[in-house]
Amino acid sequence: MPKIIGSSLAEHRERTRSALFAALSHLMRERGFDAISLADIAAEAGIGRTAVYNHFPDKESLLLAFIEHETAAYVRALEESLVSVEDPVQQLRVYVREQLKLERSYHFAPGPDLREVVSHDAAAHLREHVGAVEGVLRGILSRAIEQGDIPDQNLDAVVQLVHACLSGRRLPRAEAERERFLDATELFVLRAVGARTAQSVRAADVA
Repeated sequence: MPKIIGSSLAEHRERTRSALFAALSHLMRERGFDAISLADIAAEAGIGRTAVYNHFPDKESLLLAFIEHETAAYVRALEESLVSVEDPVQQLRVYVREQLKLERSYHFAPGPDLREVVSHDAAAHLREHVGAVEGVLRGILSRAIEQGDIPDQNLDAVVQLVHACLSGRRLPRAEAERERFLDATELFVLRAVGARTAQSVRAADVA
């Protein structure tokens, strides 16, 4: 019988899943999802391969559980960072910066895009997790339109375009360059959706 990690079966299960998630994240950053096996992940986590099957039947199901866990935690943190911000344009600024600062191992993994190496059903699940984050952005833009802060626009298209701009971007390591990158991207997104920025207000006053 495998050794129980923690004081209860529930704690054991949670610790085992956390260890497997950490191992998967690390190995994906090093090699990419398609280049690792479930046995590699188990070895990295220090868990017997047979014990892994008590939690996940295959590598793909582990990946989906990991992404679901990461996405849920991120959405909770994102919503908490927005709760004290009332102005939707300021919320959009926060959203842009939080998205850029987020470094998902499955976005920066070497090798082919995940959607190219998983099954059709798994790819659909990946899209669902993206949709959870996009839902936060859609809510911000909807409120901005309702308040007249940005023009009415096709949110289906705009949400995808904003995410295409933000996803998979590596921030510069140097603090000054990092801040300039954040400022430039924030301004680009605000201008793209038609929000009035400090620069646009000054330009209108001059005109």
